[in-house]
Amino acid sequence: MSDFKALLAETADRVTVAMDALLPRATGPESQLISAMRYAALGPGKRLRPFLAIECGRLVGADERGLLRVATAIECIHAYSLIHDDLPCMDDDDMRRGRPTVHKEYDEVTAVLAGDALQTFAFEILADEETTGSPKRRCELIRRLAEASGARGMVGGQMIDMRADRIESDINIITRLQRMKTGALIAYSAESGAILAGAGPDVRRALEGFAHDIGLAFQIRDDLLDAEGKAEETGKAVGKDGDQGKATFVTILGLEGARDRARRLAAQAKDHLEPFGECATLLHQVADYVLERRS
Repeated sequence: MSDFKALLAETADRVTVAMDALLPRATGPESQLISAMRYAALGPGKRLRPFLAIECGRLVGADERGLLRVATAIECIHAYSLIHDDLPCMDDDDMRRGRPTVHKEYDEVTAVLAGDALQTFAFEILADEETTGSPKRRCELIRRLAEASGARGMVGGQMIDMRADRIESDINIITRLQRMKTGALIAYSAESGAILAGAGPDVRRALEGFAHDIGLAFQIRDDLLDAEGKAEETGKAVGKDGDQGKATFVTILGLEGARDRARRLAAQAKDHLEPFGECATLLHQVADYVLERRS
């Protein structure tokens, strides 16, 4: 696992360098907006979604330069979602990844606009022929990211989360919420490399199935960390879900039930990788990492 964590950190550094090169510099009258974009996108983070995009793409022979650009687009979407998620009208968090959230470091207006700008910048990256010379594949990358991050994906899941106090929550609702809010972008991350490589539908389905199960296991681990983690390890406040009376996998299944569900999902995720044999060893380690992570 130590080798895997080292590779994850190495990939995170590569993605950060690539984003630094692609993002505009903070000059001109709009400099505060660009500064906030860079603060959010270039800050510390695991970069698990970009890692999935790169490694799943390598598995099916995608172009390395294109993969790195796709990975940066995904991280821009993820960074935008975290900025908005932390706002007072959403989860109202002061800390993210061990430092002040964007609306605390700057202000709420700047945070909203920085999130908006990072979202649109992601599609700008994908639309550029530097990502791939195939217009068809560029359009497919854009279409699938729009689906994964929109009303039927990440944003829709956030809306369900914001209305959780008005909805009679059960395990099916919580699963749907998290498959949309967290799982959809993770699934896209795995699928995007296959799109870039022009892989067939069977390969795409296998990778998407793997990532959907990993995404749900990831969220269950998040719920467990909120219930029993430490702020100095997670880099953000813990215990908020319980304080707000929020329905989560932990409140519905209990601690042991949630752990068991996460383990079964990780095992199921590995089953999706059978067609790739030993070539998917690294992705098996992703499943193990998701279960063990502490931040």
